[in-house]
Amino acid sequence: MERTTIVNLGGQIGKTVSISGSVDVRRDHGKLVFLDIRDRSGKVQCVCLPNHPEAVAAAQTLRPEWVVRIEGIVNERPEKMRAEGVNGNLELEAVAIEVLAEAQELPFEKDADVNLDTYLDYLPLTLRGEKARAIFRVQAEIANAYRAFLNLEGFTEFQAPKLIGDDAEGGANVFSVPYFNDKVAHLGTSPQFYKQIMVGVLERVYAIGNVYRAEKHSTTRHLNEYTSMDAEMGFITDHRDLMNLETRLMHALIKQLEMNCAGEFKLLGATLPKAPEKFPTMKLREALELIYKETGRDNRNEPDLEPEDERWLSEWALREHGSDYMFVTHYPVAKRPMYTFEDPEDPGYTRSFDLLFRGVEITTGGQRRHNYENLIEGIKMKGLDPEKFSYYLQAFKYGMPPHGGWGMGLERLTQKMLGLANVKEATLFPRDINRIDQLLSAHTADIVEE
Repeated sequence: MERTTIVNLGGQIGKTVSISGSVDVRRDHGKLVFLDIRDRSGKVQCVCLPNHPEAVAAAQTLRPEWVVRIEGIVNERPEKMRAEGVNGNLELEAVAIEVLAEAQELPFEKDADVNLDTYLDYLPLTLRGEKARAIFRVQAEIANAYRAFLNLEGFTEFQAPKLIGDDAEGGANVFSVPYFNDKVAHLGTSPQFYKQIMVGVLERVYAIGNVYRAEKHSTTRHLNEYTSMDAEMGFITDHRDLMNLETRLMHALIKQLEMNCAGEFKLLGATLPKAPEKFPTMKLREALELIYKETGRDNRNEPDLEPEDERWLSEWALREHGSDYMFVTHYPVAKRPMYTFEDPEDPGYTRSFDLLFRGVEITTGGQRRHNYENLIEGIKMKGLDPEKFSYYLQAFKYGMPPHGGWGMGLERLTQKMLGLANVKEATLFPRDINRIDQLLSAHTADIVEE
């Protein structure tokens, strides 16, 4: 008999069907056995009645996570026994049960509230929990919405290499990899160079892929490997074109999550963001001045926002503008990478921005230097050798339009979208200073915390 997915049982009332899935729960009530069975599409209650003794006998051997195939009759539940949600109005009367795979006794109940380290140590099991599955369904929908929006805006997705010759940011916190002919390669910290090159090819491009940062952080917001959602577009006027595009992207993302993930948000106790038509925006200097005026905390000479500043500004944006989002622009030239465009109307400051969301920065972006000689100046200004970037510089030597873009972390966006305490909860298999599938070390020396 052909398999029926659980979500489609509602159209099979009175019919005999075959489902396949995993046992969530077994409950014995006298001569009756009740099973909660799940598959990729949902969950259904199965009842094993005495008139099918072989099914009852098989059901009494089952334990959580055993994988089974069940043939049965789809019945409507009595009115007083109906539950909320999908399939709450029906149950499957089991006629025959076949065990496809047994499972050993679980170390704890699958949906038990365990600490984060235990959760991560047992990911092959804990990811099967209802909340974990909801988190990663939402994350998949975020990526789908990102692609759908940019595709409609005329962007083309491309795949950036992960093994690179030099770090796009010109920094030292990179993972080095032995390469052929005594060369040393690096794991890419960003697809920045490649997406800029691709602007000269396709004009509007985006990439979704893993990037790597060899930074010794141990925080609730940092990872050493994460999924970067990047975009780059040509023929812009300035950074405001990018900010306007990203604002519309966030509106589209919220709408798609509302349509497709309402159940997941309800299960996780999460709320969709507040997003006015225009997000509040101010320059970094203005933001630091506001913080000083309102709190007395004086960071006015700092080139960037501290985590505490990001949290305060997000609270201010929500309180004063009803927005979970806020743009901060015009970071100092000294603070931004070599390719960031200096604002000719505001010397010493860049046409760059961060997008803050519920207390953290989720996007860094801005206009790029597109003139070849100007980019050479930017490279030298950072104390770097242009010869080491000759491959990348070809794109500018042979003509590049004014362009810009952003980078956004999928896991951090998921974390804040769902109100999770730690970004690792929004990461399928997190890599950090202590973990790469297993704990690397009990020592935490030289870790930077925020």
